[in-house]
Amino acid sequence: MSEHGLRKRQFGHRARLALSPACELKADAQAHAARAMWNLLHAWWQMMPKEKRTLANADAAIRQARTDIDFLAVLPAQAAQAVLKTYFQAWKNCWDGRAEAPNFKGRFRSVMSVDIPQGRDLNVVRVHRRWGMANIPKVGRVRFRWTKDLPVGRQANKENRITGARLVKDALGWHLAFRIQILEAMPEPHQGPEVGIDVGVIVPIALSDGVTKNHGGWLTPQETSKLLRLEQRAAQRKQHHNPGERTSRRLHHTYDQIAGLRAKAKRRASDWRHQTTTAIAKQYGTVVVEALTITNMVKSARGTVELPGKNVAQKSGLNRSITGEAWGRVVTMLTYKTAQYGGTLHKVPAPNTSRRCSACGFITPGSREDQATFVCKNPDCGWSGNPDHNAARNILHLYRMGLVLIPAAGRAVVRRAKRVKPAAAR
Repeated sequence: MSEHGLRKRQFGHRARLALSPACELKADAQAHAARAMWNLLHAWWQMMPKEKRTLANADAAIRQARTDIDFLAVLPAQAAQAVLKTYFQAWKNCWDGRAEAPNFKGRFRSVMSVDIPQGRDLNVVRVHRRWGMANIPKVGRVRFRWTKDLPVGRQANKENRITGARLVKDALGWHLAFRIQILEAMPEPHQGPEVGIDVGVIVPIALSDGVTKNHGGWLTPQETSKLLRLEQRAAQRKQHHNPGERTSRRLHHTYDQIAGLRAKAKRRASDWRHQTTTAIAKQYGTVVVEALTITNMVKSARGTVELPGKNVAQKSGLNRSITGEAWGRVVTMLTYKTAQYGGTLHKVPAPNTSRRCSACGFITPGSREDQATFVCKNPDCGWSGNPDHNAARNILHLYRMGLVLIPAAGRAVVRRAKRVKPAAAR
């Protein structure tokens, strides 16, 4: 950020590639070479004494490997250097306690990807409204879907440019993930209203002003039926597969079809979350959410042999529903999108937000007997309404009271406001 009200913003954009069969084979070969390079580096690390585990020695080792091993030569030199830097960064993350120690990458368990560190090597141009073209080292000129304006051509300069990219393959094919840096004006403070947000399973997002953000199934009924048939087919074919035997091509093809449908559902879910959170960030100036500990909420109820759990199947279904809604991802999107549009996001304590009446403020037993309606059992109140909107109103009221969780010394503490707003402000 500069003194002239400008700031640098770095973000990513993922575009789907349209590769020819020959280019796809070249990309696959590079991804397998990158994975093999990682495994060779890990083997070298385990074999070398501690005093010889340096970046210079590792660089010399991978240069020699690219000379001696033919299939490693398909990987561009800069991509090999990116594998080396990523491997050493993985060890730094482990030593700092942010991640586990790196390990070997399996052929079918790891994501196929190749890094392109230099953005100038891409030479991105826009062909027309729907398509762009980029140059991938040792693959060639490829087309990608143009769904976002990129700083290319006359718009590209030292401050606004593509700094690099990464080739990534999933069940839907190859994608190009751009790393973009732009210089933009600092956003003005958002003058929009305040809103509390309650996330749930039946109602994904409920706002304190009575608005509800819903979505249907991520797959159509035909796609759901097809997924069920494929899963049954995979289970039948797996019965004829003995442990230790190589998986048949038919079973692999079935697995690929299942992965394609699940990836399609995941892409639609991500698109819905992006559109929904963008609309909220544009409309509201202050967004308030609960500080949920999701990892504790999705713990298994199986128990132990001595003390078996109760309602294990029901709890497993609830855990899958919570995980499928991706509450943490929604909060992450809201965090950076509210900052992008000049708004703020705050977190408040989660206990009793769904049990407390938003009209009188009391917690009365029996108010949530009916999951579809909240009916306050307080004789002096008797308010009734949607339970999700009731929780969202409570979340917003906690913020107005000053009960905001702020990170301090690695933990969350409650900041209490000096003045409590009147009940009419609710």
